[in-house]
Amino acid sequence: MTAARPDPAPELEARLRAALSAPARPSSDYDLNPGTVLPEGRKLRPAAVLVGVIGPEQAPELVLTKRSSRLEHHPGQIAFPGGKQDPGDDGPTGTALREAREEIGLPPALVRVLGHLPPHETVTGFTVTPVVARITGPFAPVPEAGEVAEVFRVPLLHVLDPARFRIEGRRWRGQRRQYYAVPFGPYYIWGATARILRGLADRMAT
Repeated sequence: MTAARPDPAPELEARLRAALSAPARPSSDYDLNPGTVLPEGRKLRPAAVLVGVIGPEQAPELVLTKRSSRLEHHPGQIAFPGGKQDPGDDGPTGTALREAREEIGLPPALVRVLGHLPPHETVTGFTVTPVVARITGPFAPVPEAGEVAEVFRVPLLHVLDPARFRIEGRRWRGQRRQYYAVPFGPYYIWGATARILRGLADRMAT
């Protein structure tokens, strides 16, 4: 009788926890645009996203969404499950878990939080806390109607390889802005999502 193979997930979790515990500065959509002058006294709204890792050590994947093309803000873009913090949320972790349940039908009981990445400031006036977590079991994604067009997965190793990231640019509000992009197949992952992933990739590479 063949003995059951041990779950290798603890090794992956240990690497992620170690990466998250390292000191680092906050990131922002302005990191590649050092000439940007930000208004003094600006007020940022708190938000959080779930950086959810699912699958075994040999083939871990990252859960992402494609936003509905009918949305007013960021239509059709690739994003983590997440959103702005509500008054009743238990901090960033509570926000990330609530939004993941609402947007993709992920039960909070299947989420084991490993830690947080530094807050990320967006050009839309949010300070986003990325909550990195292990999704501990299979689930059938249920995209939130009108908000999420698709729920999909990307190999974690793809977005943890700094060499797969590139710097691109486009005009925004009359100025050319540079940003990170890490495309995967038909999915163009860019902007804040790619910047957060680049931060995690740099931490895992050290």
